[in-house]
Amino acid sequence: MTKTASDMSTTMLEPEAPLLGEQLCFALYSTHLAMGKVYRQLLQDLGVTYPQYLVLLVLWESGALTVSEISARLFLDSPTLTPLLKRMEVQGLVLRTRDRVDERKVLVALTPQGRALRKRARAVYNGVAEASGCSAQELQSLRDQLLMLRERLFRAA
Repeated sequence: MTKTASDMSTTMLEPEAPLLGEQLCFALYSTHLAMGKVYRQLLQDLGVTYPQYLVLLVLWESGALTVSEISARLFLDSPTLTPLLKRMEVQGLVLRTRDRVDERKVLVALTPQGRALRKRARAVYNGVAEASGCSAQELQSLRDQLLMLRERLFRAA
């Protein structure tokens, strides 16, 4: 017996998996896209991309770090991070040098220009908070829930 178009559409309306709008992964993905748009606008004034901004945040917080340490903090692999750091060095934001003790390690430090961006970056944080329409308490709760979810997912992976 051949299925008709109406038989097939009925089958498609009763999927075994949840619908797209019911999927947690899609909610996270589409929220990530929306967040990226907000950050793109806010970071234009700083002249950096979102991944570069993340590197700056890590270095503002911790000072000079090795590429491996930055990689671990940002959940980025070295082949992704290295070209990013090279572009930041060309922009005058960071300086990459070989470790004197272990030349296999590359140390990354902020330049004065990279350190100077920190004051202006506060506007980025405030702009994201404003765009979200959430209170500081709501944002903290969301962040905490996402961190817990990330930890559980990494453990399960």
